[in-house]
Amino acid sequence: MHYAKLFLNKVIDSGDASALARYNIDFQDMHTDNDRRIYRFIEQYAEQNNGQAPSYATVAAEIEGYEYIPDVSDSYEYLARQIKDYSAKQAIIDVHNSGEFERRLNEMPATEFNNWLTNFVDDIKMRTSVRNKTGTDVKKDIDKFLDEYERRKLGKSFKVWKSKYSAVGNYISGNLYTVYGESGRGKSVLTLEDAIYAAQQGANVLIYAEEMGWFEVMVRIYTSISGDQGVTRITYEGVDMDAGFDANSLRIGKLGDGFEQAFRDFVRNIDKYIAGNIIVRAVDDEDAERKSLRTLEADIKQHDIDFVVIDPFYYLEYERNTSRTTGGDAANTSNKLRLMTGRLGVVTVAITQSDVKKSGTSDEGTRELRLPEREDVKKTKALLEDAAVLIGIDSDYKQGLAIVGNMKGRDGGEGDVSNVLYLPQYGIIKELETGEEALEGFDF
Repeated sequence: MHYAKLFLNKVIDSGDASALARYNIDFQDMHTDNDRRIYRFIEQYAEQNNGQAPSYATVAAEIEGYEYIPDVSDSYEYLARQIKDYSAKQAIIDVHNSGEFERRLNEMPATEFNNWLTNFVDDIKMRTSVRNKTGTDVKKDIDKFLDEYERRKLGKSFKVWKSKYSAVGNYISGNLYTVYGESGRGKSVLTLEDAIYAAQQGANVLIYAEEMGWFEVMVRIYTSISGDQGVTRITYEGVDMDAGFDANSLRIGKLGDGFEQAFRDFVRNIDKYIAGNIIVRAVDDEDAERKSLRTLEADIKQHDIDFVVIDPFYYLEYERNTSRTTGGDAANTSNKLRLMTGRLGVVTVAITQSDVKKSGTSDEGTRELRLPEREDVKKTKALLEDAAVLIGIDSDYKQGLAIVGNMKGRDGGEGDVSNVLYLPQYGIIKELETGEEALEGFDF
């Protein structure tokens, strides 16, 4: 392909080997044996000579058949675009000629094939893009900064959703948040509370419930919202408090005692209590399939989503392990999830497990609540690194208590802990006020 030859000669004439990386020209863009040999030689020479490209005389001495083309006047950007255009077309030809396209078409279910084809095309787009600008320039991009400042001033660029827990503070659009804790310690319940709270503030929320059925998730949502509204009263540890519909009765379809009609009226008027909306994609939906980042992005765009919960992260369909390292598929997925979150300007909360650690007990024999350590993040450590905030969780329904902690905060707050009254069966999950007087009347 002639344009690759021109580009390589321009690099040699200018002595600037960094142009290869600057314009995203890599080894896969070399489509003849001679071009590939020249490319490799330039790379090796530059590594040993502080980024300097070899002279045409040196290349001619080392590479048999090298054709020197002096004074290439076309711009690097023009040549790079021609090279990438050819590479994109060649990738499609190669997959067709290899028989892989036909094999996958015949062997895969339609949905799986569509996902493969979309990912294949996306990979080509990414690999054949041309970079012509690096980042944001402090001197040259002042107007860009001021435009973004005005957008933020008007609330058009990013959104902030308050958390129910002071330790978390706010969820800011474009950021990935990681929630983790041991199995069965309330991660889903406590995270769902914040998702519902965001919807009450006007957010469109998407719940990817990969372990629960849709009915169970809806029970939790309706119980929580009704608890906020105080549709009934309960007495707990000698204290009367507002509560919601009983979740256990809802699950088995036996509210009874006049509560059933009250519940029907409540759900038919749910618009009064949620300014935004909540969409649940559960494990038992009719269109259930293993969720991928591609289906997630499509759902976000289709429903204009602001706030996403992935419960749990490790049930997503992982991206290909391009690094060929152990755990690289999960790490690659976490990285792409973070990039997608920023690009789409949503809040994403990814739930994962922590390693199990033995907890101590109090003098009364109850289990002491303990937040997991940062190193306890399970499944993939990439979720720790990619998260703007790492949120640790523990709870004990027998005590009616939970704790939510900021284990890593890019903008501060690390080490903050919220003590939470935890009675999810009655839709009561709220942070306790600090101080001894806050617990007065409770027999903990």
